[in-house]
Amino acid sequence: MTVAEMRTPATDIAAIMKALGDAAKAAARLLSTAPTEAKNAALRHAAQAVRDRADEILAANARDLASARERGLGHALLDRLTLTPDRVAGMAKGLDEVAALADPVGAVMDEWDRPNGLRIARVRVPLGVIGIIYESRPNVTADAGALALKAGNAAILRGGSEAVNSNRAIMECLAEGLDKAGLPAASIQLVPTQDRDAVGIMLRMADTIDVIVPRGGRSLVERVQNEARIPVFAHLDGICHTYVHEAADLAKARAIVVNGKMRRTGVCGATECLLIDRKVAGTHLKPIVEDLIAKGCEVRGDADARAVDSRIVPATDADWGTEFLDAIIAVRVVDGIDEAMDHIARYGSSHTESIVTEDRRAAERFLAEVGSAIVLHNASTQFADGGEFGMGAEIGISTGKMHARGPVGVEQLTIFKYVVRGDGQIRP
Repeated sequence: MTVAEMRTPATDIAAIMKALGDAAKAAARLLSTAPTEAKNAALRHAAQAVRDRADEILAANARDLASARERGLGHALLDRLTLTPDRVAGMAKGLDEVAALADPVGAVMDEWDRPNGLRIARVRVPLGVIGIIYESRPNVTADAGALALKAGNAAILRGGSEAVNSNRAIMECLAEGLDKAGLPAASIQLVPTQDRDAVGIMLRMADTIDVIVPRGGRSLVERVQNEARIPVFAHLDGICHTYVHEAADLAKARAIVVNGKMRRTGVCGATECLLIDRKVAGTHLKPIVEDLIAKGCEVRGDADARAVDSRIVPATDADWGTEFLDAIIAVRVVDGIDEAMDHIARYGSSHTESIVTEDRRAAERFLAEVGSAIVLHNASTQFADGGEFGMGAEIGISTGKMHARGPVGVEQLTIFKYVVRGDGQIRP
């Protein structure tokens, strides 16, 4: 953050945000009917720009990381902030994958005829202008911009100060793509100031922003949900569970739990709590704990779990409802599937839960009765990701119960309208 940005007068910030909103609204009108070919061309040109400018993006990210370390950011935030050559390549690949997706705009969801001759269709249309407020992850700049554009929406992006250089470098690639495709520059805009007042103003821009998507820590999401005067797609926590059922295959359980926890500990789909059935605790828990500890994970458990392995440290009541975002996992021994589902209902955050079992009936019951946005059978919770769902990317994971739930991809960034065709009908 520069000194100039820190001292930006409130009146100037309000003017900046109004200009962004007005430009985005105008761009959204054009994007709502933009040809698929133009949107795809913008994304492919942006992907190539990311590849061509990979060294610039990594250098910008290195500056952000150096500043973040000086500020004492924790391991989880540093992991989210870090870009590597593979992650930059993955960002470019994601842009190409979004371009390859079917265009949802104009798709007919349903249609029917009425006895009076009216032909009624429910048709997908863009939401309009999407505001995305996010922390740490610079890849969100590319993912969110791409998904919004493909769905015919304009996007206003407000990244965190810790990723300011990375976000600007990535935004330059998106801008290049828009320019080469002949689409409005305001189709994707990055808020130019890091002043926190910009967020408050953004949350009140109901006349120009149609949906807000927060992606970051609990404090950010709570602020957005408390202050927004605009519909919000959000989740507060990713308190994800893996339940090892009495009919679990040990090899699968070991692999799924370790991957679910340790593949990337700082993502919202990481397993934070392991529930293991008492009937297999004596055979399955110790090898799983050995695997976790070998990977550098701290295991906190109840008395029954600690009786199996003395290396497990005592869990507190707070551990059951904590999103650690670190190499820490809570373990509880449960008496059957009912107790496992009760625990999830009490302590979970409706994000992602997995059951490991060879009993199909138990699996289907778990999938049907657990009310989270994502439920899995014999698979790692780390698959809670739009890219892994074939969406190309995601703008976030929504745990609410609006029309967008789970990974929010291209289709979820549209709404619908009713198109009615007649031939002179009047209502009696």
